[in-house]
Amino acid sequence: MLKRLAATALAAAAATTLVAAPAAASTSSAQLIRTKSYWGHCEDTCKVKVRIKNISRKTLFNVKLNVTLKINGRKVGSCYDSVGSIGAYRVRYAACTVRTARLSNAWDDFQDYGGRYYKYASTYVSYRYYR
Repeated sequence: MLKRLAATALAAAAATTLVAAPAAASTSSAQLIRTKSYWGHCEDTCKVKVRIKNISRKTLFNVKLNVTLKINGRKVGSCYDSVGSIGAYRVRYAACTVRTARLSNAWDDFQDYGGRYYKYASTYVSYRYYR
């Protein structure tokens, strides 16, 4: 009888740890947006356009866009744009322009010395919504 109770308690403890682990592991929430960025030829100014698509049935408000522009792996500037609100399953476009001396110097170095001119823009979109 004592062995049966010990085995039942051990099985119950194992079952609770298996059930509790996935609940504790899912602390982050799902992303409600998808983004795609576009930019053209960047010399002394670079305009970055971002398509923000709301993939949820919630209305997002207070949507903000932050863009960091890198040339050949070096940060040359950043910009910010306030988008507003995005309705459920809707798309909004946001754009901001980077105008810095570092961007201009990177273009001048590319023209004078040749080499590569790889552009990379990392975007960060923040938003709020009611649950």
